[in-house]
Amino acid sequence: MELTTRQGYAYQLDKHIMEWFGPMRMAEIMPDQVREWIAEQADRGMDRKTLSNVFYILSAVFTTAFTDQVTFIQPCRGVKLPTVPERKRSIITPETFDDIYSALEHEVARLLVETDIESGLRWGELTELRVSDIDFRTGILTVTRVVIEVNPKFHPEGKRLLVVPYPKDKTPRRLKLARHILLKLEAHIQERDLQPTDLLFRAWAEPSAPKRPDPVDGDLGLTDPNDRGRQYLHGTLSAYTAGKCRRPYCRAAFADYRAQRRAAGKDSPRQPRKAAAEHDHISRGWFRINVWYPALGRAGIRTSVSLRTGKGRARAGAGRESVWIQDLRRAHASWLLAGGADIQVVKERLGHVRLSTTEGYLGTLPDADETALTALARTRARSQRAA
Repeated sequence: MELTTRQGYAYQLDKHIMEWFGPMRMAEIMPDQVREWIAEQADRGMDRKTLSNVFYILSAVFTTAFTDQVTFIQPCRGVKLPTVPERKRSIITPETFDDIYSALEHEVARLLVETDIESGLRWGELTELRVSDIDFRTGILTVTRVVIEVNPKFHPEGKRLLVVPYPKDKTPRRLKLARHILLKLEAHIQERDLQPTDLLFRAWAEPSAPKRPDPVDGDLGLTDPNDRGRQYLHGTLSAYTAGKCRRPYCRAAFADYRAQRRAAGKDSPRQPRKAAAEHDHISRGWFRINVWYPALGRAGIRTSVSLRTGKGRARAGAGRESVWIQDLRRAHASWLLAGGADIQVVKERLGHVRLSTTEGYLGTLPDADETALTALARTRARSQRAA
């Protein structure tokens, strides 16, 4: 089993299965209890894909138990999943991409994102890309490896990053890049004097923390009333803790308090966040929190996420799509299909195992149906002229 698969199964078991079935004896679990569990997950709003994946894990557990004669029935057999509406897939439009691209402040981040939209690579393939993987004479990029991020307890050496010598579908693939992105990548390599075995995109230093505001004379005023109706003076520890104020002066007061405690040996200092821990690879989580979400904010796309934990989802402002980093790969596929590319060629570029996966990107752009409307109008006009 792949490390990422094992990690995913363990997460799904702990979050969705053990809470319900953990206290029960396996031999006593019946199909009606499995149906009750499924109904509860659906009522909680679990989407169809997640529900199907979790049910598959549960069924595999019981199949093994039945084979090993731990149980005398397989309680998942014959149980059908309810019809759960599938979430509509939204694709980044070229206009939205341009806004995000312009909002990226780091040169390497812009080139990385543009390479992703031009190639459709998975994140692990993109960040493991090396100079020798691109033939600049023919414009062919070869995908043969991927770097994965796992919890250290699943890593054979207790680390977080692991280079796997094959991509997700276990088969190397080749795809052609456009001339303009090849020129940018070539200039990037020459400017940094990268060698054939070097990573194309290496982690860079995290931007320094914003400067604290200088002290000012006079009264800073009071915070807004908290849930008890109390107010506190800005720039004090109470304003930050009890008043829940996050203005610069209140944040600085709390930061000074924490610094004093660490200096006195009362708290363990938090280690500075780095772009990557090993191999100079760019960590997906670091990139998402420190580069991607800030760029979405500058592009006018709201994010309902914690920049400390990275949890949540990028949400659209008025008329704007929600955007994940992996949406760049989806946009690549959708743009190709909308532009008339052969679906089999798109499948091979993306490394999809099944053609049905690629077909999911047909008609996902907002204006994808306009071609059909144009054809309909042309045919109607022809019949009206004949009449």
